[in-house]
Amino acid sequence: MDKTLDRRFCVAPMMGYTDRHFRYLLRLISKRAMLYTEMISSHAIVHGDRPKLLDFSVQEHPLALQVGGNNPAEMAYSAICAEQWGYDEININVGCPSARVKSGGFGVHLMKTPKVVADCVAAIRRASRLPVSVKCRIGVDQHDSYDELYRFIESVASAGCEIFIVHARKALLNRLSPRQNRIIPPLNYAYVYRLKQDFPTLQFILNGGLDSIEVATRDIQDLDGVMLGRAVCKNPFMLSTVDYQFYNDVSEPNTAASITKAMLRYIEHQLNSNGSIKQQLLKHLPSLFHGQRGARHWRRWVSMEAMQIEENSRLIKLLEHNLNRMFLLKAA
Repeated sequence: MDKTLDRRFCVAPMMGYTDRHFRYLLRLISKRAMLYTEMISSHAIVHGDRPKLLDFSVQEHPLALQVGGNNPAEMAYSAICAEQWGYDEININVGCPSARVKSGGFGVHLMKTPKVVADCVAAIRRASRLPVSVKCRIGVDQHDSYDELYRFIESVASAGCEIFIVHARKALLNRLSPRQNRIIPPLNYAYVYRLKQDFPTLQFILNGGLDSIEVATRDIQDLDGVMLGRAVCKNPFMLSTVDYQFYNDVSEPNTAASITKAMLRYIEHQLNSNGSIKQQLLKHLPSLFHGQRGARHWRRWVSMEAMQIEENSRLIKLLEHNLNRMFLLKAA
């Protein structure tokens, strides 16, 4: 089992959220949290623009690449690329219930075919030295008994996977939308705790329904880690206590002022050097001051006015002005 990565606190892979710019922001807040990319299909990695899909900033480590697919050869090639690009882990998506993965026959649909997942794991293990993890649900549709979940874990582990991130809800594919599948099926943490008891040598990371650091600290119990998603998107600064609470890191955390100013420098560099799209760079800024004085004005300004500014230098100047206004409000 890989001993170099500490997965006590992970940020979930989320389409439309955990792009490289958001991950850079999160790394400014927490040095230790394990980060995951958005899901990238193995087919896209094989046939698409790999630098555009896979490039990231070195500051983002530790970082895992999440891949969706069901073709062992494509998954093996994706793992080779992940290792060449310098990722720390490759993660197989066996939990997403979206229409996209339904049409492609991967995501949570793969829970019905554990042998396919096992074949993908085995192919990755032969092709790459990276640790491979699987992010799954506790069940899908009528396949929701503990015995079926046990057999799924047993089959995939036998192929060489030692790390399982388990969203403790089943998915209902034909009855619920992807959003509803995140909140409606009841949570069943007991299944995940039981898996750890039955497979003590494997790592189990708990996902689903964890909406605060306090809840995550309570529910980790005897597991190997927790994974939070939407709560982090809503309030990235919640990670400011992660290094201390989960990793016993007593070093002084960065302040909100230093983090936002560092992010501003990053945005400026991306705009001027890499031709990044302004909307992609700014879309994560509105959540920075969640629950704080002046947050509504900040969200409105970034979401509406800042998007209309075409000149990069003027945009950066006005971002600085509004950030300084926020910190004056906080100090008042």
